[in-house]
Amino acid sequence: MIRFDRVSKRYPGGRDALADISFELHEGEFAFLTGHSGAGKSTLLKLVMLMERSSQGQVLVNGKSLNRLHRSQIPYYRRRVGVVFQNHHLLFDRSVFQNVALPLQVSGYPARDVAKRVRAALDRVGLLDKENRNPVALSGGEQQRVGIARSVVHKPRILLADEPTGNLDPELSAEIMDLFRRFSEVGVTVLIATHDVVLTTRMRCRELKLHQGRLVQGETVES
Repeated sequence: MIRFDRVSKRYPGGRDALADISFELHEGEFAFLTGHSGAGKSTLLKLVMLMERSSQGQVLVNGKSLNRLHRSQIPYYRRRVGVVFQNHHLLFDRSVFQNVALPLQVSGYPARDVAKRVRAALDRVGLLDKENRNPVALSGGEQQRVGIARSVVHKPRILLADEPTGNLDPELSAEIMDLFRRFSEVGVTVLIATHDVVLTTRMRCRELKLHQGRLVQGETVES
């Protein structure tokens, strides 16, 4: 599903954020992306989101090179990629339902389809009974689940998360991880960037570990 083949990313000024990265994640695989602050985790996620382009090498999703994707195709590609952030980026002047519906409305979905998809997504994260609440009235864990519902309302094939449990206590973190695992069990490829060593140890999932822009654990593609 996601393949990096000798991928490097160099920013203006000569700073190498990633160097010669090779790995492959299969459909429905659940993996963690780890490493110290500045190791390159966010840059790697941005390459999959197509917020950045690689300087060298190939990033492929479902067998297609992202390097060759025309700018006009990027919005359609991003509908296949759900993204969850540490800070939920929710709109507190809108209801839970309206927050989750926003990406579909921007994409021009009919109102009937929007309602059906939003309620299905809220049901998946256990918040269907709170669709009319304002997010500010929810707990931190519930707000994060709203963010997850919004990220999967398009039914993406890939789900990326950047420190999604960074502001949550261990019990809530476990609940959020259980949600991510359930998505992987229905075929969604899940990649989670995290600093939480306790979490990665407990989950016992595959770990892609970066150190100073290089992959030091988890490589699966022949260089």
